[in-house]
Amino acid sequence: MSENESGVNPSILEQKQNFFVVGIGASAGGLRALEEFFEHLPTDSGAAFVVIQHLSPDFKSLMKELLERRTRMAIYRVTEGMELEPNSIYLIPRHWFRYMWPYQSFLRLA
Repeated sequence: MSENESGVNPSILEQKQNFFVVGIGASAGGLRALEEFFEHLPTDSGAAFVVIQHLSPDFKSLMKELLERRTRMAIYRVTEGMELEPNSIYLIPRHWFRYMWPYQSFLRLA
């Protein structure tokens, strides 16, 4: 595989620009199913995973820390305008699960 003028392998650049975004919804009790899903998913699937879980506004979520035990994929808590990347997991903040949408390769919160 050859590199382009910027020194980036073209197949890696193409994967970063064209990938699936998978939305996963879960109830408050869905942590175990999410753990099992990500534990058995290849870390190089080429997709970005956006997890929308119903969370109590009264408690801090430990989902990031718990999922990090089950996968080597990067896990992020979504912030406004965050750019999506393949082979990553994005956790929607507890107050925003109704007001999130993808725009191009970014996540928007309103």
